[in-house]
Amino acid sequence: SHVDRSINDPLNFIHTNVIGTSVLLDCARRHGVQRFIQISTDEVYGSLGPTGKFTEQSALDPSSPYSASKASADLLVLASHKTYGQEVLVTRCSNNYGAYQFPEKLIPLMIIKALREEPLPVYGDGMNVRDWIHVDDHCAAIVAALFEGKPGTVYNFGGNNEMANLDLVRIILDRLGKPHSLISFVPDRPGHDRRYAIDASFAHRELDWMPRRSFKQGLDETIQWYIENPSWWQPLLERAGRY
Repeated sequence: SHVDRSINDPLNFIHTNVIGTSVLLDCARRHGVQRFIQISTDEVYGSLGPTGKFTEQSALDPSSPYSASKASADLLVLASHKTYGQEVLVTRCSNNYGAYQFPEKLIPLMIIKALREEPLPVYGDGMNVRDWIHVDDHCAAIVAALFEGKPGTVYNFGGNNEMANLDLVRIILDRLGKPHSLISFVPDRPGHDRRYAIDASFAHRELDWMPRRSFKQGLDETIQWYIENPSWWQPLLERAGRY
């Protein structure tokens, strides 16, 4: 995924996420853009223990070059508000899923490999926990922040769907009628955060936003979409190589 690529090529992510964000901020100021939204990630907070959730006040503690570059960009955006009075917001969201997601991401990767009856690679013991939110709910949250958000503010968005990666992979296999023997455990990646969980209560109160789609409904719809649309994802695999 992008996190793995950032470990192998961190400078590229610094150019894109740090310098690129700085360029966009400067362009927005010079051209009078009314509001600038930085779409960030819960990964900037680092890893949680078995309990608790990230709030907007949680300390930044990134574990990978990717999350460090995103945290750096967040700070640049917030500094632009303090320095120039620029109307900016930062949103930090948990893991997205849904139709049209690039095949390297966990859910589409596992669906596609299961459909092709190829081994499904799972890092480490598979017990890393992620919170999942459907892309439509995330988009609704961004729109709410655009129109209702307070400049200079950070908003966390999450789906309240915490799940260990291994459990998620098993659910996908079960939905597709494929055996769990397709699961292939692979060595864990460096700096792999153990658990993410988002407290989105501030966004609920301030933006009147809540996720609407249940994880079961959203996952079933997503699986069905990949079943019905190999003409979209097969060319991507051929162009980018196998994952």
